[in-house]
Amino acid sequence: MMEIDVNLGKLPQKEKGSLEIIECKTIEEKRRHGLERLASGFRTFSHFGFDEGVAGHITFRDPEFEHHFWVNPFGMHFGQICVSDLVLVDRNGEVVIGDRPVNTAAFAIHSRLHEARPDVNAAAHSHSMYGKSFSSMGRKLEPITQDSCAFFDDHVLFDDFTGVVLETDEGDRIANALGDKRAAILKNHGLLTTGETVDAAVWGFLSMDRCCQSQMIAESVGQMERIPDETAAMTKEQVGSELGMWVMYQPIYDLMLEKDDSFLN
Repeated sequence: MMEIDVNLGKLPQKEKGSLEIIECKTIEEKRRHGLERLASGFRTFSHFGFDEGVAGHITFRDPEFEHHFWVNPFGMHFGQICVSDLVLVDRNGEVVIGDRPVNTAAFAIHSRLHEARPDVNAAAHSHSMYGKSFSSMGRKLEPITQDSCAFFDDHVLFDDFTGVVLETDEGDRIANALGDKRAAILKNHGLLTTGETVDAAVWGFLSMDRCCQSQMIAESVGQMERIPDETAAMTKEQVGSELGMWVMYQPIYDLMLEKDDSFLN
């Protein structure tokens, strides 16, 4: 089994149908790798219609400055974001690199999440159609498909909606609710996913949104057949690992490259 060692700078890489571990030899190489993945994540969100005006954000913890993270600039459409547009923010909300402002909600949520979870190097949040629709029911996902088993006992419900997140204490409450889990359903709001890599966080969001859609369809038809906990837990280890999430994103990354590789600029 291949392992991802983000701390040592060893990252999996796809080479035309093969998966191999490569080692980023410098901080600059590791940063560039992460920024390319981050920019691709925004193009992915645009491709799947996860944009909602100025709402939504994905972050990447800087590999050198652990209390800084890269994020999308406020007011720029996901489908236009390139590496050069990304903004580096410190723990106080100050823009260190970049000439655009940062979404207040992005800082309030992600700054506290990155502080609380040293293992989380990336996080994704948006107001996707099925994610926000499912969140209005105030429930967690059930293990009713192989794909939804990826989130079995690895996501939480944050059920305290108080409006647009503008203060860091709200971010603290979200981080506390998340605990050591991979993802959260923010009631009446949307989804939040995390990962050791941008790839895993972005795929996790895409998959979770589809699982919300799947469950709503199944419930509208009739009674669902729930997968037993023991089987769901075993399946979660197979499809919901960090490596598994990373692998599932690689075809999407290739698609973004083929569709429009300008995000690398």
